[in-house]
Amino acid sequence: MPAPASPPRILVVDDDEGLLILMAETLRAEEFEVTTAVSAQAARAELAAAPPDLMILDLKLPDGAGPGLVADLQRDREPVPFVVVTGQGDQKVAVEVMKQGALDYVMKDTALLDLLPAVVRRALAGVHAERALAAAQAEQKRLEREIIAVSERERHSIGADLHDNLGQQLTALELMCTMLKEDAAGNAPLAAGLERMCRMLREAIMQTRFLARGLVPVGEDPDALHIGLAALAERTNSLRGVRCRFKTSGATTFPDPFRAGHLYRIAQEAVNNALKHAKAGEVVITLAQTDRELWLEIADDGVGMPKAKAAVPPGIGLGVMRHRANVIGAELELGPTRGGGVTIRCRLSLSP
Repeated sequence: MPAPASPPRILVVDDDEGLLILMAETLRAEEFEVTTAVSAQAARAELAAAPPDLMILDLKLPDGAGPGLVADLQRDREPVPFVVVTGQGDQKVAVEVMKQGALDYVMKDTALLDLLPAVVRRALAGVHAERALAAAQAEQKRLEREIIAVSERERHSIGADLHDNLGQQLTALELMCTMLKEDAAGNAPLAAGLERMCRMLREAIMQTRFLARGLVPVGEDPDALHIGLAALAERTNSLRGVRCRFKTSGATTFPDPFRAGHLYRIAQEAVNNALKHAKAGEVVITLAQTDRELWLEIADDGVGMPKAKAAVPPGIGLGVMRHRANVIGAELELGPTRGGGVTIRCRLSLSP
């Protein structure tokens, strides 16, 4: 049998000791756990000792007042949800404090004690809903990361099978075909057929290696992203009618294979979109890193962004890129390239 939930803890802060006692007793009658403080200094001590579920705060204390008081009490700790109590004529101050995060405010008048329990319950309900939403969003991100991690593991497994199994078998067949071609040197039609077979096997081997590299783009090394993007540019540059360059300010070290893999996939998707949809003749991949940020940019000279809807081009490619950027906590921007085309920029903060 689960233990009964403890009642919400309320901290009431007011320098009017008589009103403070009345507010505390009113809330205790509603089965809240209540502690009190008569000054900002006493409130800071209570917040440091045990942060409450909600704070009821008078905006005029002997050692602090208004928005400055709120900023002072919330400094250097996790912000505590709060409701403000204010006197007549201080509504403007209360509105300013609402902009700082106050959940509600209640006036110091004859209806204060009658309204206070309902105000507190409404504020606590809002806090509970916000925390539940934050927990659901965190769980959603965790599941997204888990699903993508499973997908990446499957890609690695398929890539390894292509390289180690199918690739090796095709290579063995090419060697056998080469030996047979030597044995058939006196039979010109048979030798020609075996030569065609050898050429087709070599092309199949190249395609298999290309697919394997695409499925396992980056490894575990800190410079794997740098190497992977350079290889992507080289493979793309080998296509007919396309120039692809990789630019960087130097060797980039990024010891996070999970995020490196997503950055590579963003670049890969951007390059594919540039070739398939934008009909680009040149693509430039740029990778730059500082102590605080890592920048990835893919610029093309294609047909550019649609005229009617400048926000997004058609297709799901951009949606996939945005999703990958969101999973790793990066920012993705889309804009026109100078002289035509589209530039996709991905910025990842490296700060703790």
